[in-house]
Amino acid sequence: MSDRAQYAPGPASGAQVRKDGEKWTLILVRELRHPPEKVWQALTDPEHLREWAPFDVDGSLGAVGTVNINWVGTPQAFATSVTRADAPAVLEYGDIRWELEPLGSGTRLTLWHSIDRRFVSWGAAGWHICLDVLDRLLAGEPIGRLVGADTMKFEGWQRLTVEYAKQFGVEAPKWPSKAQKP
Repeated sequence: MSDRAQYAPGPASGAQVRKDGEKWTLILVRELRHPPEKVWQALTDPEHLREWAPFDVDGSLGAVGTVNINWVGTPQAFATSVTRADAPAVLEYGDIRWELEPLGSGTRLTLWHSIDRRFVSWGAAGWHICLDVLDRLLAGEPIGRLVGADTMKFEGWQRLTVEYAKQFGVEAPKWPSKAQKP
């Protein structure tokens, strides 16, 4: 495993929000240096997801059907439906949509994720880091999963949250004071 201490996320970029009343959708675009088939496997295979994604699943996301998803830091899993799995181009489940487009020898990966508007900058920062971890994993240079409460303690995540909040024109959510932490 590569030294995580040397990892620092780049500046907030490649993200936007679409607003439809109270429903906000985060759209995050990342150019990866890996072919769509390799990225697809990392998006759908439970073992790969455990290395970079902010959730675990009990089955493949690569086929239409129901799987149990457990977001890291939440007490229980819940059933979610994979509604579209067109390998290696489009994957939809729950409130998430992935689009993969060939880009030279790599992939333009677009994430669409409906997120409560109050936490859209947190979501953008979290996905930014997850996609960095994914890119390194696919390159054979893993730095280990960085999600949930561990990410919120990470200085790079805090910086990204503020940067994305400014880009989206929202106030960054406040971190709990030490007195409020459990």
